[in-house]
Amino acid sequence: MTTTNITLPLKPTQNNLTDSYLKFQLNQQTAAVLSMKHTQEAILVPIESVTSMPNMPTCILGLMNWRSRIIWVVDLPRMLNLESLDYRLRQYSTIVIQVESLVLGLVVQEIKGTTKFIADEIHSPIGQVASSLVPYLCGCVVQQEEILLVLDAQAIGQSSILRSD
Repeated sequence: MTTTNITLPLKPTQNNLTDSYLKFQLNQQTAAVLSMKHTQEAILVPIESVTSMPNMPTCILGLMNWRSRIIWVVDLPRMLNLESLDYRLRQYSTIVIQVESLVLGLVVQEIKGTTKFIADEIHSPIGQVASSLVPYLCGCVVQQEEILLVLDAQAIGQSSILRSD
């Protein structure tokens, strides 16, 4: 996996610390990032390694074994009501996240590497993205003329789609 470090000029603010993010394509049209605080691993998973389960929401692809743990695998673009992935793929680009005790595999189009920016660079997503996405976002960032959605791992983990309680 290629790692890209981008140095941004620091503004004179109280929060000058840069945070690391995993950068990826949600689908063909949409780039996004997730905080490395919640990211456990980025892996390629053969489709045969995911066992589908009956009577589940369409965004849940099934279960897989990750480091001797059984975890749910989620089609992240479909969960976010975006154009879903190309299912002719032979393997899934999967981001394993952990939010408290919940571990999930999030399938995305392509994992691009890592990037850094300061929290002050994150702007409100309202008016720039579909309103259905807003509950799952911390905001968005513009980097090299590209808009990146800053996903909220906790909101994804706490989604009612994934919770049966």
